[in-house]
Amino acid sequence: MKLLAISTIFALVFSLFLDREKTMVGIKRGLKMFFNILPAFLNILIAVSVFLFLVPNETIVRYLGKGTGFGGILVASVVGSVALIPGLVSYPLAAILLQQGASYSVVAAFVTTLMMVGVITLPLEIKFFGKRVAFIRNTLSFVGAIIIALLIGVIM
Repeated sequence: MKLLAISTIFALVFSLFLDREKTMVGIKRGLKMFFNILPAFLNILIAVSVFLFLVPNETIVRYLGKGTGFGGILVASVVGSVALIPGLVSYPLAAILLQQGASYSVVAAFVTTLMMVGVITLPLEIKFFGKRVAFIRNTLSFVGAIIIALLIGVIM
C-alpha cells in the first residue's frame, strides 16, 4: 500500500513538472468525480455495515459459508445478479464476507455475477441491445460466473 502511495505521489509531482495546467485540470476532475460518487459509496457502505450488524455471523456462514457447497454458490450468484453494487464497494464487501467465513468459491460467484449479470439493469440493456441479446448475454454471464466459482473452489 505504501508503494502505491509513493508511486502516486511521484507520478503527480512528475506530472506537475511536465504540465502544471493539465495536471491541475486532472486533479480537479478527479476530485469532482470522487465527490460525486462519495454519497452513493457511503450509503452502500452504511447499508452493508447495518446489514452485517443485524444479521448474525452464523446466518452469513450458513448461506454463504464453506459447508453450503453448490447451494451457496447458487445463492451467492442469485444475490449478485440482483444486487446493484458498484465494484468500488463489492471488493471490500467480498473481503468482509471472507472474514465472516464465506468460501472463496461463494465470494467469487457473488462478485462475478455482481459485475457480469444485471437483473436490475436488464430493461436498459434490452432498450440498447434488444431482448434476445440482453437475455443471452446475462444467461451466458450467469453460467460463466458459476463455472468460475467452481474453478476457484477447485483451485483454492
